[in-house]
Amino acid sequence: MTDTPDHVAEPLTTGELARWLRPRARDSHKGDHGRALCIGGDHGHGGAIMLAAEAALRCGAGLVDVVTRPAHVPALLARRPEAMVRAADDGAVPPALLASADAVLLGPGLGQDAWGAALFAQVLDAADGLQLVLDADALNLLAANPRPLPAGTVMTPHPGEAARLLGIATAEVQRDRLAALRQLCDRFGAVVVLKGAGTLVGAPGRGPRRVDAGNPGMAVGGMGDVLAGVIAALVAQGLAAADAAACGALLHAGAGDAAAREGGQRGLLPADLMPWLRRLANPEPVP
Repeated sequence: MTDTPDHVAEPLTTGELARWLRPRARDSHKGDHGRALCIGGDHGHGGAIMLAAEAALRCGAGLVDVVTRPAHVPALLARRPEAMVRAADDGAVPPALLASADAVLLGPGLGQDAWGAALFAQVLDAADGLQLVLDADALNLLAANPRPLPAGTVMTPHPGEAARLLGIATAEVQRDRLAALRQLCDRFGAVVVLKGAGTLVGAPGRGPRRVDAGNPGMAVGGMGDVLAGVIAALVAQGLAAADAAACGALLHAGAGDAAAREGGQRGLLPADLMPWLRRLANPEPVP
């Protein structure tokens, strides 16, 4: 694949998923497929981290840890007992969890109060050597408290979050989405997934890519949490950050299209994507 100029986005279609999502070796085990740590879910926002964790499992992460508020632990375990859930009412992640993670997703349902701010500060202070995926309120906290990010960080802003990160109006982001994408990559040195109709993926040193999939039914709360979990799973499984971002955005949009074909766009829910994520994440027959 060749790089494209900044003013032209290379289109990505779901037929390309197979080049990233290869069949697994017959003798593989859970430790071969990465450990994703998902952090978030302040009071009133437990569903966000649940969706992210389930998406990470459905996209093939071998192990998924979750750090969230104690009130959300029973519901998360009832929904997805495969997740390993820790309560953190003190706003602290056990250091051993950070050290063992192949990818750390920070942000779904995190909030911007003291609890979320403490988790944000701890993860960013320990960021050297971590593969980070920053979503939702992690991006809002970053906008309020700019700081360097480790190489290979993936950011997943919607236009409003992108505007806050750049200190401009949302309308300005939407007027020239490619320019906003480029500015975010340059300012933060990160891989950026700029969500919206025609999601854009950018990375330092390479041309932008555009996801030619997705539909208006996906404009509902929680879809971004699913996307963040998908990308975290792919990073944990060893894809380079730029490829995990592009593949994850394409996989997520393709699952949304498949779910919409099945039942229509209106009323489409993030949870409706889960079985399709699994199907699309296996584009070739298992040998």
